[in-house]
Amino acid sequence: MAGRIPRDFIDDIIARTDIVDIVDNRVRLKKAGKNYQACCPFHNEKTPSFTVSQDKQFYHCFGCGAHGNAISFIMEFDRLEFPEAIEELASFHGIDVPREKGQGQPDPNKRAQLEDDFALMEQVSRFFQQQLRQHPEKDKAVEYLKSRGLSGEIVKQFDIGFAPPEWDGALTVFGSTPEKQQQLLDLKLITENDKRRRYDFFRDRIMFPIRDKRGRVIGFGGRVLEEGGPKYLNSPETRIFHKGQELYGFYQAKQANRKLTRLMVVEGYMDVVALAQFGIQYAVAALGTSTTPEHVQMLFRAVPEVICCYDGDRAGREAAWRALENALPYLKDGVQMRFLFLPDGEDPDSLIRKIGREAFEQTLDNAVPLSEFFFENLTQRHHIGTQEGKAALRQEALGYIEQIKADNLSALLQEELDIKTRGHLASAQAVNRDMGSVKKFDSSRPVRTAISPVRKLIRLLLLRPQLATSNPEVNPQPLDEQLSQGLKILKKLHHFCMQNASAHTGLVLEYFRDDPDGKHLNKLLHADHDADETNPDKLYKDSFSRLIEQQLHARFEQLRVKNSLTEDEKREFMLLSQTKMTYTTE
Repeated sequence: MAGRIPRDFIDDIIARTDIVDIVDNRVRLKKAGKNYQACCPFHNEKTPSFTVSQDKQFYHCFGCGAHGNAISFIMEFDRLEFPEAIEELASFHGIDVPREKGQGQPDPNKRAQLEDDFALMEQVSRFFQQQLRQHPEKDKAVEYLKSRGLSGEIVKQFDIGFAPPEWDGALTVFGSTPEKQQQLLDLKLITENDKRRRYDFFRDRIMFPIRDKRGRVIGFGGRVLEEGGPKYLNSPETRIFHKGQELYGFYQAKQANRKLTRLMVVEGYMDVVALAQFGIQYAVAALGTSTTPEHVQMLFRAVPEVICCYDGDRAGREAAWRALENALPYLKDGVQMRFLFLPDGEDPDSLIRKIGREAFEQTLDNAVPLSEFFFENLTQRHHIGTQEGKAALRQEALGYIEQIKADNLSALLQEELDIKTRGHLASAQAVNRDMGSVKKFDSSRPVRTAISPVRKLIRLLLLRPQLATSNPEVNPQPLDEQLSQGLKILKKLHHFCMQNASAHTGLVLEYFRDDPDGKHLNKLLHADHDADETNPDKLYKDSFSRLIEQQLHARFEQLRVKNSLTEDEKREFMLLSQTKMTYTTE
């Protein structure tokens, strides 16, 4: 596997990037005082509330709360994963992304090889499109597409093509050298028999290019035109194509929807294309496999609502249950997964042609929620009219619920389970749940009061990292983390700012992206953004003075309630008692 991207490179590319250029290439910005404004690209609005700060290299929307640095913006707007966003940013600057060496580090020439692979796949895709327009037998392919009700516009949108019936169509065009033929073999564009004869892998088929999240062609799906052979033939696994990690139509859905809020998982290429022609441009298809954990993660990162569409027969419901099982560890509060089971003999392509877009979307709105399908499936396996059946149901259901990391959803499913298995088992479970609800004190969490001195210091350093070096007398490092909530985070942030005198908000956020405490920093930035612009140096020093007072008061209370004190603690207690305490705990 590829090595990690070095931290120094990430810091360097953030330092050389102007977030205004990155955002303005995607959303037209207008100057507004010292900042820039636009209507937010992440929610619908008529009055601009999306602000980009060139000084802080940070964006923030006062409407929906979206915020982050240049990398965060690329990830959210282009819907890319972190490594892909770094690649995109590096491409913007015209530089290569280095990788740290480690076990399994690829050959130094692998990057060039992959780029050549993607270029060849794109050329082959265009070749298939050209054959659909020019090949002597193109009419049968065109007639098939027309018979399926596809328009020329939708065929062009999805780059659908035609693999000619000849044995060596692609081989002749792209296999001019032994090296090129080997590349065609590696990418499974041609195949070789036992007699070492080579010929095209796809022949006489409607061709659907499969694109990755960045729009690069990584494989193909081919639909047979006449009887004989498998109905659909997909590219085998290659060094650039892993079917369990890709979804057909995902790239097109992102391109068609600036703000993608829903994705519908269907079974076939033709379903995706037909739905798009009717205006449902948010359908994707698994590539000849069931919905995998990698698919689920990809979906939940992209949208808050996922609808899985299956046949209503036993096989369809079994496939839906497998998707549910794969989804459980990745469910989170704020997202929902639902299931749509089609009438007998229907698929999305045929159904939308019968009832139209409006009625079809209404069926989507009425899709079965995950929780309902979850209990519907489990209660069919157990006889809950008996205590033994209830016990068996509870045991199996809890095994699934424990996989869910979404606290609210997990609690609601447990409540529903209690109702369905009401009795002594439910009572025992309720007692256990109540006992487990007592939360331990966590000194690593920032205090929630808006005027907490620790909270204020963290916010000030986030917005103005230079405060650390310009006020060296403010030093939280010697303070006791047990006496002030959130002090651990403040110390880490202060240390980073002292070591990086020229850091801005965007660089700080990037440094703490993978830090367990990073989420707390984002929460602090989310609230009252830009509220600390007036005399920040004085506010910074005053907040530190209040923190010292808080520490002294907390230490006094710690000693006061202690049963017995050492001689040193007695002297410390007397000294604290004589100190006039002006700080009041919040």
